[in-house]
Amino acid sequence: MGATTAAMITAIVGVLGTLLAPLVAQWATKRQRAQERQTEESRRLFEERRAAYTAMNRASRHFHTMLKDALHRLRDGVYTGDDRARVEEARRDYRDRYAEAQMIVPETVLTASRELNVVLAGIDATAKRIDRGLSREGETADQALLDLKAAEPALTTMRRIMREDLGVAD
Repeated sequence: MGATTAAMITAIVGVLGTLLAPLVAQWATKRQRAQERQTEESRRLFEERRAAYTAMNRASRHFHTMLKDALHRLRDGVYTGDDRARVEEARRDYRDRYAEAQMIVPETVLTASRELNVVLAGIDATAKRIDRGLSREGETADQALLDLKAAEPALTTMRRIMREDLGVAD
């Protein structure tokens, strides 16, 4: 290879380098922005899931507590309209948080929340029947309180699964 050929190759490589440098820089910038968008989207989805978990955990525990209080008051014969309104408000909040979570949480969390929902909804229906004087055979406030205890392990399981999904280690 002669000096002229080497100079020509060097010139071509120099020109190609000059022409391709902006394209390579643009490609690298585009790739970096795509990674940043993906990271931001992952962070947003994580925050959305965490907020749903927090709201669902709070609402389910509050509804559980309100049902327990209602059953105690029914048993003691001091259940009032204000108590009914508070339980209904807690039930609606729980229902709304449950519905919101259904749209964004993984199936493992939904399974755990369904198990809890069955217990809470059943106890709510029992409390309403007792309050209206329409209780079924064997339905008493004391029995419903015992049945409500079955929700406590379900609450704990649901919280544990949510924490695991968020990466919280015990």
